[in-house]
Amino acid sequence: MLEFESLSRRGWLGNVYTAMAGMGLVHLLGRDGVAGDWQPGRGQTHHPAKAKRVLQIFCPGAASHMDLWDYKPELEKQAGKPLPGEENLVSFQGKNGNLMPPPWAFEPSGESGKMLSSMLPHMQQHADDIAFLHGMTSKTNTHGPGCVFMNTGHVTEGFPSAGAWLSYALGSANENLPTYVAIPDIRGEPPNGKANWSNGFLPARHQAIPLAAHQPIRNLAPPQRITAGEEDATRELIGFLNRRHMEQHPGNSNLQARIAAYELAGSMQLSAPEVTDLAAESQATHDLYGTGDQNDLKAAYARNCLMARRLLERGVRFVNLYCASRASGVDGLLNWDAHKTLKADYERHCPIFDQPTAALLADLKSLGLLDDTLVLWTTEFGRMPTHQAGTTGRDHNPDAFTCWMMGAGVKGGVSYGATDEFGRKSVENVTTVWDFYATVLHLLGFDHTKLTWYYNGLDRRLTDVHGHVIGDVLA
Repeated sequence: MLEFESLSRRGWLGNVYTAMAGMGLVHLLGRDGVAGDWQPGRGQTHHPAKAKRVLQIFCPGAASHMDLWDYKPELEKQAGKPLPGEENLVSFQGKNGNLMPPPWAFEPSGESGKMLSSMLPHMQQHADDIAFLHGMTSKTNTHGPGCVFMNTGHVTEGFPSAGAWLSYALGSANENLPTYVAIPDIRGEPPNGKANWSNGFLPARHQAIPLAAHQPIRNLAPPQRITAGEEDATRELIGFLNRRHMEQHPGNSNLQARIAAYELAGSMQLSAPEVTDLAAESQATHDLYGTGDQNDLKAAYARNCLMARRLLERGVRFVNLYCASRASGVDGLLNWDAHKTLKADYERHCPIFDQPTAALLADLKSLGLLDDTLVLWTTEFGRMPTHQAGTTGRDHNPDAFTCWMMGAGVKGGVSYGATDEFGRKSVENVTTVWDFYATVLHLLGFDHTKLTWYYNGLDRRLTDVHGHVIGDVLA
C-alpha cells in the first residue's frame, strides 16, 4: 500500500516537494563551505593576496580635488569667466559664480613630475609611490550619505563598512588587539558618525573599535585589592557562563559580539597600554610626525598617525584614520567643507594633514610595512571649479573628485582617469566607489563578486551589484 501511494500523483508531488526543500537546504548549507573551499574568517583568500592589511585615511568635508591633487591650468587662464555651458548653474547651496583658480601654485613632484599643490610639500615626496584616481564620482552631494557611501558602498546607513567586510573575510591576525580600528579626529566624528565603521548586517563583532591617542582607554587595570588568582578564577567562571549562554542563544550575534568584546578587553589590559604608549617612540620619530607641534590640532592628528602605525605593525587588519570631523556652525571650520572662505580654511587644514600623513607613509615604507599594507586616501566627493555666488569658497560636486592608493600591489607614479579641463566632471576612465573597492578587495585576495552575505533576500556585497577591478593601477 505504501509503495503504491508513493507512485500515486499525490505521493509523487509530496516527494518532489520534499526533494526541492532538501535541495534548498543543501544550497543554504553550502554557502559556508563552497569552495573546498574558501571559509570566511580563517585567513583564507580567493586568490593570492598582495595586501594583508589596510590603512584608510579619510578627510571628511569633501576635500577639493582641483586645489590639492588635480592640476587644472585652464582654471588659471579662464579665472573670473562663467563656466562654459553652465553659466547659471545652481548646485547644493545655490547659485554659482565664475571660475575660481586654486589660491596656491601647483608644483612638479618626484621623478614622475606629478603636479601637486604647494600646500602639501611633505606629501609631494610620495608622488612616485601613489596611484591617483582622478575620475571618481559619487551618487550623492550630501556629506552624511557621501561619507557612508565612500565607506560602505551604499548611500543609506545599515550596510557594513569596508573594514567590517575585511574583518568578516579574514578574521583576526592578533588575539590581543581588535581586527578593525577607527581613529576619529580630535575635532570629533565624521558626518553620520559611527555608521562609517559599522558592521551593518554582519555579526556585531565586525564593527570597528574606536580608539585614538586623545581618548585613553579607561578601566584597563584591575583594582589593586583583587589578586591575580581571583582575577583568573573570575574570568574562568564568566567564560563558562558565557559559553553556556551562547549555546542557549546561538542566533544572537549581539550577545556573541558583547562576549567577544569583553574577552578582547581582557586581553587588551596587557596589549593596549603598550600599543598606545607613544612615549616608547624615539624623539626622532616624534619630530618626524610633528607630535609636539605648537598647533594643537596638528599635534593631535600626528599622534593618531603614529598610533595608526603601531596598530598596523601589531597585526590590526584595517585602520580608519580620520583627519577632520563633521560640519559645525561655521562651514569649513572643523573639516574640509570650504563653502565660503576656501583659502583661509585650507591654510588651516593642509598643515594639519600634510606632515603627519607624509611621515606615516615614510615610516611604513622604512619599516617594510608598505610591502603588504594597502594605503587609501578618500573623501566623500569633490568641489566645484567655480566659487559660490557671493563667496570665495566652492560648493559640493559629486560628478568629479580624486582618491588615491599606494603600497602593496599598487603601481606608483600613475594617474588613472581624468576630469574635464576645469575639473567639473569626470570624463575619462570614470570610476565609481564600487570600482575602487573591487580593486581594494582584489589586492586583498578577494573576488568582490564572491565576498557576500545573505541578507533580506539577497547576496549582499561591498560593491553592491557593480564594480570592476582597475587593472591599470596594479603593479
